[in-house]
Amino acid sequence: MKALVMTDVKKLEVQDDYPTPTIQPDEVLIHTAWAGICGTDKAPYNGLPGSADAAPPIVLGHENSGVVAEVGQDVVGFKVGDRVSVDPNIYCHKCFFCRTSRPELCEHLDAVGVTRDGGFAEYFTAPEEVVYHVPDNVSLEAAAVIEPISCAEHGVDLLDTHPYQKALIIGDGFEGQLIVQILKSRGLQEVTLAGTVDEKLANNEEHFGFKTINNLTHPEEVQADSYDIVVEAVGLPKTQEQAVEAARRGGQVLMFGVGNPSSTFNVNTYKVYQRQLTIQGSFINPYTFEDSVALLQSGDVDPLPLISNVLDFAHVEDFVSGKLGNISKAIVKVAGEEA
Repeated sequence: MKALVMTDVKKLEVQDDYPTPTIQPDEVLIHTAWAGICGTDKAPYNGLPGSADAAPPIVLGHENSGVVAEVGQDVVGFKVGDRVSVDPNIYCHKCFFCRTSRPELCEHLDAVGVTRDGGFAEYFTAPEEVVYHVPDNVSLEAAAVIEPISCAEHGVDLLDTHPYQKALIIGDGFEGQLIVQILKSRGLQEVTLAGTVDEKLANNEEHFGFKTINNLTHPEEVQADSYDIVVEAVGLPKTQEQAVEAARRGGQVLMFGVGNPSSTFNVNTYKVYQRQLTIQGSFINPYTFEDSVALLQSGDVDPLPLISNVLDFAHVEDFVSGKLGNISKAIVKVAGEEA
């Protein structure tokens, strides 16, 4: 089969004769339709740690959708021809964190497209427990990004939300743009997106009616001590510090952006104390796939206007190497809607 293989750090290679995987009794074989390209795919490509360690040679692609091509003998919930999407994260169910209801912190995390071959191939396998049906009214293109929606949903789940609140999302990457939609679906009074790319901000105003701020040209519009909820979706010290400053008394700050492992930021500890701020991290997506499917099915979240680039295998490296800039969201058309 055809696959895009990470053969080494900073080296992706299209191979036409990569072995088609065989399934275990509890697994399904999926004919890939679409695969999303995540900003975190840049980490293993550059030899940095991601959600788990990716050791070459490996087929990346932890965001995906497709059609079931074969089922293992122990699989009961799926049949050949089912339209599906896959939660890439496979928990051990045995470690301290799994046994204390925090599986996202699993000490033995396995992940499709990270530690085992994923969706940048014509076929991939996954255990039945992480495979989800795609509703008829949801396209496989949209279903390819259920995983990033589920990460955003987990982050919002960590917040205590109320209709009176005003929220600020700093960062107009794909996740930031999803979090705006999810927070709006929770009924908050006001949700504002602050980013640096005018095209993305205008797109959100046009399609969803969100208030936006260009945080590059008008950072003064992000006022200090003003928001009940602030989500930092960039991962840079400058915007992390800005997020803490923007939170008002009793505010919640969600550090969602993925920073460099060696980065730190300054925080005024007295302000955290005096304002009684809550500063919360968010990691991956424990058991939020069903909610994310429902958000797509209801139309409360619509990712399709955010998809800016449809690539083939040969051009994925242009994205992860940084040659392509100002991308809202890039996905790979592997086999298309019918798979």
